[in-house]
Amino acid sequence: MRSGALLAAAPLHLDPAESWDRATLESFQLAKLRTQLARLAQDSAYYAPLFKRLGWNAGELDSLADLSKLPFTTKSDYVNSIGPDAPFGQFMTVPRSDVLRMHFSSGTTSAPTPQFWTQHDLDRWAAMYARHSHAQGIGPDDIVQCMYSYTWFVGGLGATAGYQGVGAMVIPAGSQDTERQINTLFTYGSTVLCGTPSFITHLAEEVRKRGRDPATSTVRTIMMGGEPGASIPATRKRIEELWGARAYDAYGCLEFQPIAGECAAQAGLHLAEDFLYAEVVDADTRQAVPDGTPGVLVVTHLDKQAGPLVRWWTGDIVVRDSTPCTCGRTHARLLGGVRGRADDMLVVRGINVFPSAVEEVVRNSPGLGDEYQLVINASVYDAGGFMKSIHVRVEQSDASADAEQLAAQLVRDIKEKLQVGAAVEVLPFGTLTRSTHKAKRLARED
Repeated sequence: MRSGALLAAAPLHLDPAESWDRATLESFQLAKLRTQLARLAQDSAYYAPLFKRLGWNAGELDSLADLSKLPFTTKSDYVNSIGPDAPFGQFMTVPRSDVLRMHFSSGTTSAPTPQFWTQHDLDRWAAMYARHSHAQGIGPDDIVQCMYSYTWFVGGLGATAGYQGVGAMVIPAGSQDTERQINTLFTYGSTVLCGTPSFITHLAEEVRKRGRDPATSTVRTIMMGGEPGASIPATRKRIEELWGARAYDAYGCLEFQPIAGECAAQAGLHLAEDFLYAEVVDADTRQAVPDGTPGVLVVTHLDKQAGPLVRWWTGDIVVRDSTPCTCGRTHARLLGGVRGRADDMLVVRGINVFPSAVEEVVRNSPGLGDEYQLVINASVYDAGGFMKSIHVRVEQSDASADAEQLAAQLVRDIKEKLQVGAAVEVLPFGTLTRSTHKAKRLARED
């Protein structure tokens, strides 16, 4: 590992808002919300009639807590709004001529749905991304190889604008063509990589197959998003050791770009609290939970123009800490990043298990590769239809190792660390599908 590669950089601020005290920040958020909600009551084909049905107006927002009087906005709400006003739907709140960018959802669970940005929105997006890049010490001396997707989705273009905003040179590499990715980073001396944890790990694997050591490259910083991983200690450690570089987590979704990003302290992802208002609520009761308690992140745009959302149900499980960070920034942090999706949580004999928790155990297990898969089939259920165990597929990294012993050890580790039983299949290295975008860790089989 290169000397100093893992030393924290000095705190850098792009905006004074990053170090506002909590009272100043909340006063700012309340003023922005009042303005935003008043505008939606006039201009939104979705929210204006909703507010009228509820008999609610923005003047009733006396405190941030009052926002909880409004219902959540869910993905199904958004999808259902498209039909009556196709193709753009009911959430666009500016003239179509003011919209300069449109991206789409993946279309995994429904037809791809659009999101919109004005010039103001694009500038805000770039500034927030630049803030996170700056906090990780990225600047004019860096060459960034951006391996987020540029097709349809939001990742690549948003990251590019942010990195350019701190003066870095950006290579818009996308998430394909592994051979060219490797040639490019060694030929041009890329110092920063960004992509999904699964693709970053896959790339290191491919570099090693070609007889080279990723840690001898010029890469010093890696920023990852799109899936849990960078905030999972074992995964972060593995990637940092593979590349001899410092790994950071970033978090956003199609509807909110970005939501949070890490600083050099690596002590949780700082929420962009001057861009959004964040709540953390219990997945079942839908009531707010205190800091330090896992819950679903719910976010509201403070100043987005083209398609603002109120109390957007992300479905992502997080743990918030509102105390200031050692880096000097005061925006609340998401400890451990995104812990998982509320709808991906498995309940095994009353114990909540997320794929990210299984990943932590797998990647701490000697003799196993980085890929894994959680299988949901009839074998994991008891006669009453409740989950009694988990089924895990992994790969062995050493062909000479005893697969049965590796499986038995992983069963013991899962029982000890997660308190659930497991069936483990150990497969030859390279068996499981590698991902260049977002890895699919849950496999449901009949």
